[in-house]
Amino acid sequence: MTDRTLTATRSTHPHNAIVLVVAGELDHHTAPELTTLIQETPFSPEVAVLLDVSELTYCDSTGITVFIGAYQRAQQTGTPLLLVGLNGHLMNVFRIIGLDQLFTFQPTVEDAINGLQA
Repeated sequence: MTDRTLTATRSTHPHNAIVLVVAGELDHHTAPELTTLIQETPFSPEVAVLLDVSELTYCDSTGITVFIGAYQRAQQTGTPLLLVGLNGHLMNVFRIIGLDQLFTFQPTVEDAINGLQA
């Protein structure tokens, strides 16, 4: 039996962004942890939210639903939301289900910050 673990942490980037780092396995067992973190994160048009998933090793449909919820909240509040560090496999899943049309992707947090400042 695999020990499914997820860590989800929030920090503030010095260039006016909130970074949510997601590491481990995002599935129906661990999704509530990320959902709670997203719900507790202030969303506003003045501060971008970056979801850094560069250390995400697994994501099932429940995890995809969490990302969609974050997208919907960002749309409702006018918050810039970027997904950072998406691996090739997960990017392929996002393309297949059409989420590549909704989200903005950047390879690193610094690339995301630089893109926001441009």
